[in-house]
Amino acid sequence: MKTALITGAGGGLGREIALQMARRGCAVGIVDINAAAARATLELCREAAPASLAIAKDLTQRDGPEDSVQEIIKTWGRLDILINSAGYGGIEAFLDMTAELWDRTLAVNLKALALCCASAGRAMRDQRSGRIVNVTSPASRMALPNYTAYAASKAGVDSVTRSAAVALAPHGVTVNSVAPGMMDTEMQRATEADLAKLEGRNDLDAFLAERTRRVPLGRRVDIEVVASTVVWLALDAPDYVTAERFNISGGLDRD
Repeated sequence: MKTALITGAGGGLGREIALQMARRGCAVGIVDINAAAARATLELCREAAPASLAIAKDLTQRDGPEDSVQEIIKTWGRLDILINSAGYGGIEAFLDMTAELWDRTLAVNLKALALCCASAGRAMRDQRSGRIVNVTSPASRMALPNYTAYAASKAGVDSVTRSAAVALAPHGVTVNSVAPGMMDTEMQRATEADLAKLEGRNDLDAFLAERTRRVPLGRRVDIEVVASTVVWLALDAPDYVTAERFNISGGLDRD
């Protein structure tokens, strides 16, 4: 039985990943700052796999990442998979950016992710095996003046992914990332509503339709599709795949 630690699994993409991993027979550790949300995901996962665990933890705190990893190891004896899905984003005009938004965004999206990679990496190094999947974003390669902190944090995720992949390769551990396109998650909806307001767009439906038309495939991606790609990387991808970024954006992000 594979054991997996999934951050930000109290809702959105993280919850769907946890559910799909549970259905594949994995023991799932559900980490979220919201204890009630983590427990709700736990109950859903237990319908498919009784071996599940909810961990209410703020990963931006000094010991958050290491404590989460150690709780998995204490419970199941090993950690096979880490999926960094926790994320935060806020809309601010470039000339009105605040230190508070930058601090929160980088703490959640970048620092916590990097330290989770290191904590999990130490356990996987000792096992001589493991897989890490980070959630990045097309924003990391775009010029987004009203979403700069988020875009910069995801560019950092790309950098951490490459560095972690090289550092852990000698120990049999792969590290890859997934860049989802537009998904109708709680975070996506809130972000786009704030963006429309900042840009003075009163018709939210028209604004969303306009954004969707930017996607070459002409539609948004289902959360289940993104989650299934993460699960493929965690469980099924060849073990020679590492340091890769997988775009699931309908052509919005392309190499």
